[in-house]
Amino acid sequence: MQKYRHIVQYYETDKMGITHHSNYIRWMEEARIDFLRQIGWDYAKLESIGIISPVTAVNCKYKKSTTFEDVIDIDVIVEEFKEVKLKLQYTMTNEQGEIVCQGYSEHGFINPEGKLIRLKREYPNFYHALSELAE
Repeated sequence: MQKYRHIVQYYETDKMGITHHSNYIRWMEEARIDFLRQIGWDYAKLESIGIISPVTAVNCKYKKSTTFEDVIDIDVIVEEFKEVKLKLQYTMTNEQGEIVCQGYSEHGFINPEGKLIRLKREYPNFYHALSELAE
């Protein structure tokens, strides 16, 4: 699995010249979208077959500041997967290999009507793809 690479943009920084804290969660979303694409289950595919995956929790631990034009690599792993809940862990590192942020996001699975989906029964291929990646 390839890491997702993000280059800090000028508009992502604040008056102090460091990346505003809210952007790290946006980068987690970018990395998650890329992760799903890499495993063959991009968002367009999921939505076209009726799977919606809302965020139910998110957490970030900021370790080191980043600034304009820093290159940030984001590693995404499946920390926990149950049939109705997915927890992804994110580790962000700078070009020196230093951890700048660690976090996680949790997701549920619902259909377009908002009803809970049981992946193992209703979408076994997606269920198995995630199960194989769970630690």
